[in-house]
Amino acid sequence: MSEQSQFGLLRERRFLPFFCTQFLGAFNDNVYKNALVILLAFHAASLTAINPGTLVNLCAGLFILPFFLFSATAGQIADKYDKASIIRYVKLLEIAIMFAGAAGFFFQNVALLMAVLFLMGLHSTIFGPVKYSILPQHLRPTEIVGGNGLVEMGTFLAILLGTILGGLLVAQAQFALYVSATVVSIAVLGYLASRAIPAAPPAAPDLKINWNPLTESWANLQFTRRNRTVFLSVLGVSWFWFYGATLLTQLPNYCKEVLGGNEQVATVMLAVFSVGVGSGSLFCERLSGHKVEIGLVPFGSIGLSVFALDLFFASPVGGGAALIGAAEFLARAGSARILFDLVMIGVFGGFYIVPLYALIQTRSERSHQSRIIAGNNILNALFMVASAALSALLLYAGYTIPQIFLAIGLLNALVAVYIYTLVPEFLMRFLIWLLMHTVYRLEKRGLENIPDEGAALIVCNHVSFVDALIIVAASRRPIRFVMDHQIFRMPVLSFIFRTGRMIPIAPRKENPLLLERAYEEIDAALRAGDLVGIFPEGRITDNGDLYPFKPGVTRILARTPVPVVPLALRGLWGSFFSRIDGRAMSRPARLRPWRKVALVGGDVVAPAQATPEFLQQTVHALRGDWR
Repeated sequence: MSEQSQFGLLRERRFLPFFCTQFLGAFNDNVYKNALVILLAFHAASLTAINPGTLVNLCAGLFILPFFLFSATAGQIADKYDKASIIRYVKLLEIAIMFAGAAGFFFQNVALLMAVLFLMGLHSTIFGPVKYSILPQHLRPTEIVGGNGLVEMGTFLAILLGTILGGLLVAQAQFALYVSATVVSIAVLGYLASRAIPAAPPAAPDLKINWNPLTESWANLQFTRRNRTVFLSVLGVSWFWFYGATLLTQLPNYCKEVLGGNEQVATVMLAVFSVGVGSGSLFCERLSGHKVEIGLVPFGSIGLSVFALDLFFASPVGGGAALIGAAEFLARAGSARILFDLVMIGVFGGFYIVPLYALIQTRSERSHQSRIIAGNNILNALFMVASAALSALLLYAGYTIPQIFLAIGLLNALVAVYIYTLVPEFLMRFLIWLLMHTVYRLEKRGLENIPDEGAALIVCNHVSFVDALIIVAASRRPIRFVMDHQIFRMPVLSFIFRTGRMIPIAPRKENPLLLERAYEEIDAALRAGDLVGIFPEGRITDNGDLYPFKPGVTRILARTPVPVVPLALRGLWGSFFSRIDGRAMSRPARLRPWRKVALVGGDVVAPAQATPEFLQQTVHALRGDWR
């Protein structure tokens, strides 16, 4: 099946109704929340004796409180019941909540408005685990990254549009009528969209729900920690929300106090940031090649630090006495650099967050997926609270807002180094991704023959020192390649090979113990359902042609009969990493960027048919004349 663009999902029932539902929910949250915040900021004196600043901070706390109280329960509900049905009930709840909100605006009852804000937080808490755990049920593995990218793009676009619309509505003379009609109408539209979401059967229908949020939250976090990569990905997601909350919370005061801009400037900056995140989220699919490419995560973290630091250096010393509008700000020297920094923070934030969410979805146990996402939501809330506390502490200590941006840029670099030290797979995938997007430009065909699950043996011609890395980069699944022990120990590449759990092998006359250990490891990997890759020639070609395939493949299949997938590399002969003139990697002139190469897959071969001779003929035919 050919790989369609992620936008093709917007034409399919298995995604479009869900996308519309989640977009409308996020949109409504922000219309209501921003209308309430602006109402309290400008009219609090006529509504209550409580200080406006206290009320605004109370709004933030009330909205996030349900994530602490009910996320664990919401995760259990999402695992126990059909997710499509849960979404429809949540949307009915939203309609009831918005009618209560309408009453709060009509009667200008602050207590009721605050209670409704808490209930909107509850609505988002219940929807959260369903939002991310339903995608793997309705999307194919090749669509997970694209689907997540669309969801993140839609969420940030909804935040932007909802924030703007909420501000515009509450500024009208009859704001109560306009806000009430809008939020109720959006809630009704969200319910109607949810009616078309296909069924999503429960992952754990026999689950007995633990209604104690404390013990269940702890149990969720403990279960998540059993999978080290998933847990550290959850922490990485939570750190992004810490970073993002710090940045977005300070933007209004940054516009006013540092840039000397009014509300228009703040809106422009929020729009630029949101467009950046949406763009980065959408670009993820193209940059990852329709698979979960965690190599983008280090790339994203680098950008988050670099452009936060540049935002510090680009910031002026202070704003003017009179606040300027958007047009005057855009005409001022230095404004383009500040906006560019913000949009790039958003773009690299998309590169960072989308693969992490996709990794959590694809590597979590299906029966606990919603509960792990619920645990992620709890940690996200904790990190956002910590962000507010740190910002308040730094401001109290006399830090300026640009200095806070500098601090989170430096902290982000330290967090990134720490996570990638704990899980080298992120850095390994980044180095491979960098290779495939600088040195080579890869065309792929026939790789859908690599099974999405279960064991298989991958065989390919051997042209260069980076053949295994190219194949691993192109595959949707990890492949454990068998390779010569001397190549396995090469500087720099050795880190990638070890992290990718490659299997070193040696000729019998050179190291018979290592040879036997390699066959044992191959057998164990295939029995565990892994993909194992071999180069049956047993050597890198020094003339561009295929050498005879050795009988090692026969020995492997005799012990563990599994399907064989033949692949052929094209265009690598003559590249920097090939042996065209004797020693590889000795002629820097051959290291030209974006060299066009190709990887072609053939039909799956049954174990009984997979003789060395047949496989060599097949691979030679796949390669053709393009060496």
